[in-house]
Amino acid sequence: MTEKTRSPEFRLAQGALSGLRQDLFHDAFAYRPLLPMRTDGPLTRRLPKRVRTYAAWTPHAVVVGLALFVLLLSAVVATSGGGSLGAALAGLTPAAALVMTLVRPAGAWWVSLLSTPFVGVVGHYAGGWPWTPSTFVAHLGVMVVVAARTRPRTAAWMWAGTAAYSVFAEVVLGRGYSTDSPQMLFFSALALLVVTVLHVRREAKEEVTVQKTVTAVERDRRTLLEERTTIARELHDVVAHHMSVVAIQAEAAPYRVENPPPELEQAFVTIRENAVAALTELRRVLGVVRAEDYEAPDAPQPTLADLDRLLTNVRDAGLTVDKTVTGAVRELPQGVELSAYRIIQEALSNALRHAPGATAKVEVSYVLGGLGLRIVNTPPQGSAKPSPGAGHGITGMRERVSMLNGEMTAQETGDGGYEVAVFVPVAPAPAEVTPEPAS
Repeated sequence: MTEKTRSPEFRLAQGALSGLRQDLFHDAFAYRPLLPMRTDGPLTRRLPKRVRTYAAWTPHAVVVGLALFVLLLSAVVATSGGGSLGAALAGLTPAAALVMTLVRPAGAWWVSLLSTPFVGVVGHYAGGWPWTPSTFVAHLGVMVVVAARTRPRTAAWMWAGTAAYSVFAEVVLGRGYSTDSPQMLFFSALALLVVTVLHVRREAKEEVTVQKTVTAVERDRRTLLEERTTIARELHDVVAHHMSVVAIQAEAAPYRVENPPPELEQAFVTIRENAVAALTELRRVLGVVRAEDYEAPDAPQPTLADLDRLLTNVRDAGLTVDKTVTGAVRELPQGVELSAYRIIQEALSNALRHAPGATAKVEVSYVLGGLGLRIVNTPPQGSAKPSPGAGHGITGMRERVSMLNGEMTAQETGDGGYEVAVFVPVAPAPAEVTPEPAS
């Protein structure tokens, strides 16, 4: 009941305090080492391999170099002001806080902030109050490194904490010295704003990369399903034809035998009923995978016997193509013939789109164990630009080959062309047994 009566402002303040506790108080001194940076960027990947190994530690070297600069700055200020050894050593704590950002980022900010008044006292307020030159540079560096290593919300909390300390130092600890808090707040706000923008940009870029990866995976999956649906539609006519032939022959078989026994008649009836049932189920399943705007083709599905007509159409489209057939040409299962035709068709279409001005060669090999296909095209010629494709061609060919338990390779050739090689196993047709003449 109490949760419902709380105002939005109260919940907002509660969330803000929870974020402050999570960012700067919870496990502030937890061990979080800075990992080496990636070396696959646009600049680092151009470096030699040996140099690239050391380039991964560039952030660590920058932080350590800044810490050494703070030590040097503290010594210079102490020497120029005639300070003591303690004033010269006052830069040790700010430098240590900088190095600490490499392993304990949130804790390093606390060390840098809480040690500032003590460093100012030891350094005899050299250069300003409450920030001496060494603590000024060190605290800016600490906030930048911590903001880069955490999140933008942490940068806001660190700036607010620094501003609160500056006000406290002026009101409670101030002794009439000139203040440099405005400079600290201005430069720290500017530096943290730049770091936050870069941080948000990097996160957005990573998110876009993730989304592109997910989109590519979904697109590939959708493409695969579309190709399988297309194959199912095309094979419907092949399977339906054979099932129709089985049903018709089973119905006509009893009339070709004089006085067939009842058992034989019943067997043919059962065969016909099963064939009709299978054909009905096939059409029902096809109706599920068929798109609403799909129209069944009027002409029969093409086979390798129609390959010459395909090559003529391709030549008319501007692709010079030659055909070579080896082995004893024989009739193959209709599904194999259809898939082989579609593979050749898609490979030549890819050559037309992606290699304008090229020439192509189609090789069809009838071997003892199956059918071999090889479609190869030369590199593009002339000034014509390739046409972008939908990216479905290779996927569709692989699906057809996989359905037939075949093997396929698709890769660039040594001269810059492209080659598609396919082998589809085909079981040898059963030999017809010739009845021996009666003696």
